[in-house]
Amino acid sequence: MKLTSIIAIWALFWVLSAFLVMPFGVRTSDELGVTQVPGQAPSAPANFNPRRIILRATVLSTVLFWLYYANFVNHWITIEDLDIAPLLGI
Repeated sequence: MKLTSIIAIWALFWVLSAFLVMPFGVRTSDELGVTQVPGQAPSAPANFNPRRIILRATVLSTVLFWLYYANFVNHWITIEDLDIAPLLGI
C-alpha cells in the first residue's frame, strides 16, 4: 500500500471518528448550571472543547486504521466473505 493511500484512508477514518466522538461529554448550559448568553440556543454546548475531540478522533482513527491495515495484510475478511448473493439464491 502506498503512503498516499495510507494517508487518505487514515484521513477518512479521522473524519468519521471526529463525527462519532463529537457528542460525547458535551453538556448544555442547563445541565452544567451555567447562565446562557443572550441569543444562545438552549441546546448549544457550554463546555465544547475541540482539543479533546481532536485527540479522541486521532486515537480512534489510528486504532481503526491499524485494524483495517492488519486485515488488508492478513486477509482476515475478504470480499468473498461479504458476498451474500449465494445466501439469497441469486
